[in-house]
Amino acid sequence: MCLLTLGFQGAGAKFNFEDTKHNFGMIRQGEIANFEYKFENTGTEPLVISDSKVECSCTKVTLPSQPVKPGEKSSIKVAFDSKSAIDRQERTITIISNAGGNTVLRFKGVVLKKKE
Repeated sequence: MCLLTLGFQGAGAKFNFEDTKHNFGMIRQGEIANFEYKFENTGTEPLVISDSKVECSCTKVTLPSQPVKPGEKSSIKVAFDSKSAIDRQERTITIISNAGGNTVLRFKGVVLKKKE
């Protein structure tokens, strides 16, 4: 007996990010780095982002509140609060959606000591 598993990717919703990595550069401890990940739904179904997971409470994520229709552009906004960070920082954000699997966004930067 031979079992054959076929995988196929349905059209559905699909992320097309301008970039999944961001470098916020250098900031002073206590500053907030605000940035966004821009994307387009290049699929054939509305893209619904249901949740996001972050590595620490220092990262706040704002997701689109409505489904993103095929061909529409939107963004995921991020605010990294450096009050308890110092030196090199690298973080990930996991985006949970109906686009088939989780999407991982990455950001990094350097947090310098506060000026005295």
